[in-house]
Amino acid sequence: MIAMKYTFNKAIEILERTPVVLKTLLSGLSEEWTMHNEGAETWSPYNVIGHLIHGETTDWMQRMAIILDDKSDHKFKPFDRFAMFEESKGKSMNQLMDDFEKVRKENLAKFKALNLSEKQLDLKGVHPSFGEVTLKNLLATWVAHDLDHIQQIVRVMAKQYKDEVGPWVEYLRILK
Repeated sequence: MIAMKYTFNKAIEILERTPVVLKTLLSGLSEEWTMHNEGAETWSPYNVIGHLIHGETTDWMQRMAIILDDKSDHKFKPFDRFAMFEESKGKSMNQLMDDFEKVRKENLAKFKALNLSEKQLDLKGVHPSFGEVTLKNLLATWVAHDLDHIQQIVRVMAKQYKDEVGPWVEYLRILK
């Protein structure tokens, strides 16, 4: 496998599409698809969309600003990976998807307006768990994070039929 090098254009290709992919996949589905999870302490597709919104509003752009601010100590605040459980209460799946689409569009407009240089990608911030990370690490993680959660949503949905596929479970890696 040949690993890709981070580029702004390749990152934007994924970041722009994620809300559309998720909206296409999840719009109009019954709660059996969107509200069920894989068991205790796992997330449903609904939870994942809430988590993505929380990341858009409190993580990616804020951490980028910390790295780019030459007057800051470059230390990131811890990210609450579970904030969506409170923040999403009372909202429909469609509301969450609309919110995600809106905040992602706003963030990408701000991101593009920064017109970052290749040199800036090497600037560093301090993650509360990992220590020093570069802006490139953060931006590449934003993309991989989207893809990870798309995969998670699809896996959770597939597992709703795990007991129903019978012997084909042997050939369906997504169900293992």
